[in-house]
Amino acid sequence: MTFMPASLATSYCGPPPLPDDLWGRWNFDPILIAIMLLGMALFISRPASHRERMWFFGAMIVLVISFISPLCALTVALFSARVVHHVLLVAVAAPLLALAVLRSNALAKLLAPLAVMHTVIFWLWHAPDAYALALSNTPIYWLMQITLLGSAALMWSAIFAATPARAIGTLLLLTVQMGLLGALLVFASHPLYAPHFATTSAFGLDPLDDQQLAGLIMWVPASLPYLAVGLARLLASLRAVQGHGA
Repeated sequence: MTFMPASLATSYCGPPPLPDDLWGRWNFDPILIAIMLLGMALFISRPASHRERMWFFGAMIVLVISFISPLCALTVALFSARVVHHVLLVAVAAPLLALAVLRSNALAKLLAPLAVMHTVIFWLWHAPDAYALALSNTPIYWLMQITLLGSAALMWSAIFAATPARAIGTLLLLTVQMGLLGALLVFASHPLYAPHFATTSAFGLDPLDDQQLAGLIMWVPASLPYLAVGLARLLASLRAVQGHGA
C-alpha cells in the first residue's frame, strides 16, 4: 500500500492522482469558476482593443490549464508539474495580463523594487517548508498563487513600460535567478520537498528524479519567455534607431 502524506489529504487540488485516473481529474470548483467568469465579465464590460482582448483571453486559457485542467491534480503528485504550473503563471499568464489590463507607464519607475519583490516571493514559495505548508492549507495555497501571479503581473507591466536597456537588463537578471534556482534543484544531493516523497513512484520517478526534472524545467524552458521578450525589445530598439538614422 502506498503511503499518502496526511498533508496531501487536504490539498486544494485533491489527493495525488494515479496515471490511469489523471485525465478524469478536472477541477470544477464552483467558487473558482465563478471568480474567473466574473473577471471575464468585468474585462468585457470595459473598453479594450482587439489586441488587449486577445492577450486577456490568452491569459485566461493559461489559467484554465493551470487550475481547472488535470494539471492541477498532477501538481499534487509531481514537483516537476508544480514547477510547470508556476512557470505558466509567472512567465505566460502574468505578462499577458500585464499587456491586457495593467498597462501603466508609472510602474516603469518601480521596475527594480517590483523585480526584487517578485524574486523574493518566487524563492520563498519554493523553500521546502513554505511549499509544504501551501500544499496542506487551502488559504495558504491561494496566497501562494495570488502573490506569484500578482507580483509577476506588476513586474511585467513595469518591464513593458521601461526603457529597452532597463527592461532587457531586468529580464537577463530574472533569467539568471531562475536558472540559479533550477541549478540548485538539479544538483541537490537529496530530495527537498516532503509532500512528494511518496507520490512520484506511480509516474515512474523517484523524488530526486522528479526534483531534478523540475530543476531542468526551471533552468531551460522557463527562461525562454524572458529571453524572447528581451530579444523582442532589443530588435524593436534597433529598428527604432535605424528609423531615426534613415
